Amino acid sequence: MPPRPWALLAELTHGCPLHCAYCSNPLELVERKAELTTEQWADALRQAADIGVVSAHLSGGEPLLRSDLDAIVAAADGAGIHTQLITSGVGLTRARLGRLVEAGLRSVQLSVQHAEPSASDLIAGRRSFAAKERAAALVRDAGLPLGLNVVLHRHNLDALDALIDLGLAWGADRIELANTQFYGWALHNRTELLPSREQLDRAQRTVRLRRTELTGTLEVIWVVPDYFDGKAKPCMGGWGALSLTVAPDGTVLPCPAAASIPDLGAPNVRDHRLEWIWDRSPTFRRYRGTEWMRDPCRSCDLREKDFGGCRCQAFALTGDATATDPACRLSPHHSLVRDLVDTRPEQTATGLGRPRRPTRRGTITQEGAAER
Repeated sequence: MPPRPWALLAELTHGCPLHCAYCSNPLELVERKAELTTEQWADALRQAADIGVVSAHLSGGEPLLRSDLDAIVAAADGAGIHTQLITSGVGLTRARLGRLVEAGLRSVQLSVQHAEPSASDLIAGRRSFAAKERAAALVRDAGLPLGLNVVLHRHNLDALDALIDLGLAWGADRIELANTQFYGWALHNRTELLPSREQLDRAQRTVRLRRTELTGTLEVIWVVPDYFDGKAKPCMGGWGALSLTVAPDGTVLPCPAAASIPDLGAPNVRDHRLEWIWDRSPTFRRYRGTEWMRDPCRSCDLREKDFGGCRCQAFALTGDATATDPACRLSPHHSLVRDLVDTRPEQTATGLGRPRRPTRRGTITQEGAAER
């Protein structure tokens, strides 16, 4: 019997008012008409609680585009699941937040693109910095824990000090500095997003200094990049080991990027119970543990720690999901990332060039109600 999952990423919609070039959502976004209904989400959350899930991240896209978001929060809370809203802040009003808190929302994670308003708006693909600042104030006024999430890349990595200062100014409890993981749109736009080694070295020094300075004041989380240190990271704590993702159309995945593996045959909550999906579905058993591995992973002392790295990254870079993650220096394909970062010139980019961006699907009115 596999271990029980404790976390669920509920991708309520792929609709989003922003157009971030680093978005990890798939290139083919789920249409609004194909999304799970309110009751289907409520049932999925009850099933998740039954198999052990205690924490749910309500994400997207932009979950505020769901006019039934408070009902979904209430269903999770009623099932005993702690809920965190992951949002751009666009469309969050005092009244909307009040309804969500009343429904049982426990915390908010706000995405931030840059500390400088015009740069933030450029990266986000629309004017949104002011809305984020207002949203942060509303969350703090409501007494909810506030986290900031910053996806780092060559266009904001040199602003790390200012981003941490922004977290302090906005009253955040924690700031997650997450270097871009190259899936979905981010992989498509990798040339525009990948930083240089020099940029990354400066950023790591900044994080070490600020962590020491801010101990007990602001929790600073640093999510290391995949490509630079020759080490593979354990994908989601291991395939099908800790958490599961439910996509907007009900597809259930071991991680958000797994939809990119074409022959995965991912099950759907419309057709199967989550208990069967987690325990017995071929999708979740496929790369669970270490039996599926071949060398160099099979004979590696780290196989029970990094599980061969990320299956989605292995497929994206080699076309073979069973391959050793090329981020690992022991991978026969390591040159695919090593050569890329070793030849990346030192440059502080000021513009985003012409990356391909997700297109907007849905808008939010000034009153914060979703239009579908």
